[in-house]
Amino acid sequence: MNTSIHLKLLSAVALGDRKAFDTLYQDTSAQLYAVSLKLLKHKDLAEDALQDAFVSIWHKAAEYQKDRGTVLTWMVSIVRYRALDILRANNVRKERQFQTRPNLNEPRVKQTPHVYFMQSRDRAKIDDCLDELDPTQADAISLAYFRGYTHKEVCQYMSSPLGTVKSWIRRGLHSLRGCLGL
Repeated sequence: MNTSIHLKLLSAVALGDRKAFDTLYQDTSAQLYAVSLKLLKHKDLAEDALQDAFVSIWHKAAEYQKDRGTVLTWMVSIVRYRALDILRANNVRKERQFQTRPNLNEPRVKQTPHVYFMQSRDRAKIDDCLDELDPTQADAISLAYFRGYTHKEVCQYMSSPLGTVKSWIRRGLHSLRGCLGL
């Protein structure tokens, strides 16, 4: 599509036209994903950045100023800034990487040796499966499910937006289920 069509679509998006947004998405998402993937070099992170960027595009469509560049250039800059935010968050996260995983072998109540053995074996399998996950997914799951953090607290701890954290947890749990054979 040419720039005048993108401008018409974005103007319609600014008025809340979902069909125009869908058309704009279909026409530009591949190019924007390529920008995101080039910066982030990780498929899941690039998809998260693209999703967050399109949410931003939907909300900020009325703020576009054509004297500052084409619609596509404006959209690329939104994706680029979102990808850079994710890179910065990952760098911060690497600096405060978890020293240890939560102690899953610590019993909460007295148990019979047989029950304790079975639970310890299950916990070891969970640890093995967590080690196979992307580190950000494993960290998000550990915080939410083993340390009892709310999603909002996980966002604050990991310096990432809620949608990204939820995606990490959802994808991580899906992979975890597969690893555990559930």
